[in-house]
Amino acid sequence: MKPDLATDGHTTYDLIVANGLIVNAGGSRQGSVLVKDGRVVDVIGADQPLPPARRIVDATGILVLPGGVDPHCHVGQVLGEFSMLDDHEQAGIAALWGGTTTIIDFAIPDPGQAPLEALHEKLKLLDRCRTDVAIHGAVINWDSTTKAQLKAMAELGVLTVKMFTTYRDGVMASFETIENVMRELETLGGMAIIHAEENHLIEDTQEKAVREGREHARFHPESRPEAAEAAAVVRSLELAEKTGASVYFVHQTTPEAVDLVADARSRGVRAYSETCPHYLTLDDTVYEGEHPELFVCCPPLRSADTVKNLRALVGDGLVHTIGSDHCCYSREQKAKHSHDMRSMPNGLPGAESRLTVSFDTLVVQQGMSVESFVALFSTNPARLNGLSAKGWIGPGSDADIVVFDPGLTKAITAAGHHMNSDYSPYEGMTFTGWPTAVISKGNVVVDSDGFHDPGPVGRFLHARARIDSDPALPPQAAAGLWARDAPSTTDYATKEVLT
Repeated sequence: MKPDLATDGHTTYDLIVANGLIVNAGGSRQGSVLVKDGRVVDVIGADQPLPPARRIVDATGILVLPGGVDPHCHVGQVLGEFSMLDDHEQAGIAALWGGTTTIIDFAIPDPGQAPLEALHEKLKLLDRCRTDVAIHGAVINWDSTTKAQLKAMAELGVLTVKMFTTYRDGVMASFETIENVMRELETLGGMAIIHAEENHLIEDTQEKAVREGREHARFHPESRPEAAEAAAVVRSLELAEKTGASVYFVHQTTPEAVDLVADARSRGVRAYSETCPHYLTLDDTVYEGEHPELFVCCPPLRSADTVKNLRALVGDGLVHTIGSDHCCYSREQKAKHSHDMRSMPNGLPGAESRLTVSFDTLVVQQGMSVESFVALFSTNPARLNGLSAKGWIGPGSDADIVVFDPGLTKAITAAGHHMNSDYSPYEGMTFTGWPTAVISKGNVVVDSDGFHDPGPVGRFLHARARIDSDPALPPQAAAGLWARDAPSTTDYATKEVLT
């Protein structure tokens, strides 16, 4: 990033991000972003003189992206005997370092806890958040009170509800419960979120693994087969079609699962696919290494061929979002039950690395347009979760902005990241494309001088009803803000920005 510029005269704007290639999902243009009171006031062309401002961040020759919206973050969650090691202060700082300015966390009930109570408990934990935060609710069991609880959750701004098709005696919901929740969410204008793995298939394969002495973490992939994911997707799509509900599948790992969702969409089902950076970058050979437990996540990492084919479908536009599925555990926690994958904590730290890993994988290596990448990283997560001021740059949007160098190459290390985990699944791997400045609600929180803690300024964001009714860009962006500009001439594969 170039040094900050300065202007003379009366201060009009709080901040200007100047002379960059401004990228929205709908198109790109050279210009400058004018910010006041935490909002984007205007976007001016590169040929226009800069008005006065308190601070100008020079983005000449690099990219200006909307702040990231992470649709899948687990912060400080307790699952069984294991507690994740971060809170919203720490996780938010890590997310901001990585270019994510909004995260969506989960309010998952403990066994026997009511969904609404779990939501209220989660809301109490947001007073130290550095990013803006939205919440997904969760339901485990349907009873006579659930309908009223879902309505109360919607009135609090929570319209997305997660259900797991696995983890019996824990968070697993029956398909009858899923159908009931879907039916009610359809009346509320909400959306069901599904962790799709058919439980009986997983239990069968795990029992077989135990009989054969193959329950160590190194055998994790074979215990949760691709067929289990596909089977649960099929059953959940049938229920969505029956009820008319919207359904969103988290962390899809296989081409078959993505194709099933695409086929349902062709029949008019409002169904959406998410995947994660680790499913596009890592494969199951990591379980052959010295510490396979560090890579245990559910679903597991898949074969190299599956990864390759999944990437292709993302490139074809069949996946809608990239979520981190961030889970902050330590090496010690992961190793405690490495001899028995059934008892291990599942999940990988990733809130900070989502932007860089997925940009390198999809744009630099696969040749995806940066506009399509912005849709996956920011715009679609915001739209699908009813966050209208997020995920785009234009008059009226929140001033959440990432100044991004698409040619900067560095290695990821646990020693260099800011997540509270003492390991990284990408340890020592080099990636191209890194933030050089991050702006959250108009405040520069990351620049060449490091991190500037904004304090506990994060807001709880209320989703709007019928969150997926219009898959287009926000109205201001869709109205032709970018239409007057020529298409971007950007060659990211060769790491050059051409003007």
